Parts: sequence; C-alpha cells; structure tokens
Amino acid sequence: MERICVFSGSSEGRRAEYRQMAVALGQELAARGIGLVYGGASRGLMGAIADAALEAGGEVIGVIPRALFEKEIAHGGLAKLYQVNSMHERKAKMAKLADAFIALPGGFGTFDELFEIITWAQLGIHHKPIGLLDVADYYSPLLAMVGQAAEEGFIPRQNLELIHYEQDPGLLVDLLLAGQRHLEVVSSGELV
Repeated sequence: MERICVFSGSSEGRRAEYRQMAVALGQELAARGIGLVYGGASRGLMGAIADAALEAGGEVIGVIPRALFEKEIAHGGLAKLYQVNSMHERKAKMAKLADAFIALPGGFGTFDELFEIITWAQLGIHHKPIGLLDVADYYSPLLAMVGQAAEEGFIPRQNLELIHYEQDPGLLVDLLLAGQRHLEVVSSGELV
C-alpha cells in the first residue's frame, strides 16, 4: 500500500483526543512508509495529521479547491499540492491517488467524502479498503444509523463489510492492509 487518503475536519473539534489521534495516525503512516493524501489544508485535524506525517518524514500530498487555496488555508510544506476547480474534482483526485481511505472525525465535508467513497465501493467503481478511526466513539451514532438502514432494507447487509472501524490507528491500518491483500488475491483469481 503506497498511500492512504484521510478525510478529516478543518477544525479540531472540542475534544483533545481528536487532535491526538490525527497526530498519531500521521505518525503511524509515516513510520510504515505509507504516504498521506488529504484535503490540503493547514488547519484543524487536516493540518494536524499533515504536520505529524511531515515531521515524521512521511510523504504528504494535498488536494484543495482553488477557492480554498485563495483563502490562504492551504498547507505550504507538502510534497505536492494539487489545486482543482471543485469539491467534486477534489474527491476524484484524492480517490485516484490513494490505495485506501480513513475518516477521522469531521463535519459535513468529511461525511460527504466518506459516504461518496463508500457508495463508489458499493457500486464497484473502486475496490479499495475504507476505515473509520472511531475516536472517543465519534462514529458510534453513524454506525448505528448505518446498521438501522441495513435493518430496514436500505443497505444490503454485505455492504456493511465495506467499512472497517477501529479506535487505534495502528490496528486500523492493519485492517486496511489485510483488506487490500484480500482484494488483491480475489482480483488475481487465486480465490473463488
């Protein structure tokens, strides 16, 4: 696995644990030689994970819409910073650059990115593993809602397996690596 795309908030939230886990995930990725692809901002959890990965010697690639770049929130110290025209282009570019996805806590933008990438997996547009870093049970209500949608017949039960979740960054990366290996074996025809 070469790069993981991390979706996260442009604010830090109210709990110190959110920032601490963003930093821990950035360090974890760098320690494993896995590059970070993210939204390109210098603030919030986005800035925290980018700074942590950079300080640990990791590769960090940002993708930011021009409108946000012009507001001077773009991170200045990245290996590569792509400027795109829209949020739609941002998501497509991040997906193309990444081998897997992780969502940290965030707001509407993070939810939008997460659900679009899950939908693409459900439709077979990509076969890359997806994970939630469930910091301080932030994603527990979302997981309950998704479970309810499956219970009510709106999400096929097998599609719940598209989402890996863990509260420890290292264990979540392990799950994604195992998911990628499984998908590679399946796609190579070694398993029926």
